[in-house]
Amino acid sequence: MRILVAGAAGFIGSHLCDRLLAEGHTVVAMDNFITGSADNLAHLEGNSQYEFIEQDVTRPFAAPGKFDAVMNLASPASPIDYMEHPIETLEVGSKGTQNLLEVALANKARFLLTSTSECYGDPLVHPQVETYWGNVNPVGPRSCYDESKRFAEAITMAYHRRYGVATNIARIFNTYGPRMQLDDGRVVPAFVDSALHNQPFTVFGSGSQTRSFCYVSDLVDGLCRLAMSDERYPVNLGNPLEMTILEFAEHIKAVSGSSAPIEFRPLPEDDPKRRKPDISKAKALLGWEPKVPLDKGLAETIAYFRKKTASVAA
Repeated sequence: MRILVAGAAGFIGSHLCDRLLAEGHTVVAMDNFITGSADNLAHLEGNSQYEFIEQDVTRPFAAPGKFDAVMNLASPASPIDYMEHPIETLEVGSKGTQNLLEVALANKARFLLTSTSECYGDPLVHPQVETYWGNVNPVGPRSCYDESKRFAEAITMAYHRRYGVATNIARIFNTYGPRMQLDDGRVVPAFVDSALHNQPFTVFGSGSQTRSFCYVSDLVDGLCRLAMSDERYPVNLGNPLEMTILEFAEHIKAVSGSSAPIEFRPLPEDDPKRRKPDISKAKALLGWEPKVPLDKGLAETIAYFRKKTASVAA
């Protein structure tokens, strides 16, 4: 297949490009580097099955050639990034998604949208199931991201219903692994950075809020399976192994060998108190569930950041 991957220079997008190329597909990668990094794709230069185009998908563009599938991963995804770029985040979820849907429509191609567990907001249902409509603050500081993804889901379904586009929607829960940005504010790189520099771990609130962490290779496997399925409604992709942030901090300290203390700070506004995906649908429809143990995934992630930190220091 010839596949257009938007947001390809991002953390998950770059791993998806690797997987698609390994499967023998041709990949046309797009990114405008607002939050992505060219370093994430540098190893693909010279691959005859790979092409990169620098492009802001919120602006009109002519799709280069014929595509069999369009995969939309274009969006700032960390709180620091989307709060710094709120307008761009809203635009990429709306204008960007529609522009990419038009490419899929014109090519009679499959279309995959990567949405988010943030569609559930601060959930009142636990664990979160796809039929839950969410508890989202539409005017809060996180709303630029939450509502951009909720709109993206709505327009994706509209193109399916009106034009028959073969669409898929993945609701991604916390994912981690190599190629994350150390300074993006998300809990995994923040804790790893603290561990590597033996600086205090910052835990917001009491640390009793929960998250569920999925290693990137597992997540990409789920995306690839979903993209080839006939399921049109959202599917949760994430690891149902739930732990508190405080437990997670202690876990990273143990894996990294850090002795840094833990410091507590006030909980940010609208920070979800609980996160745990119900992946029954993914198991039944896709035969998918995470396989990489947390300790193994964290060891590989810490090793990546240790090498990255050393190269920057040099």
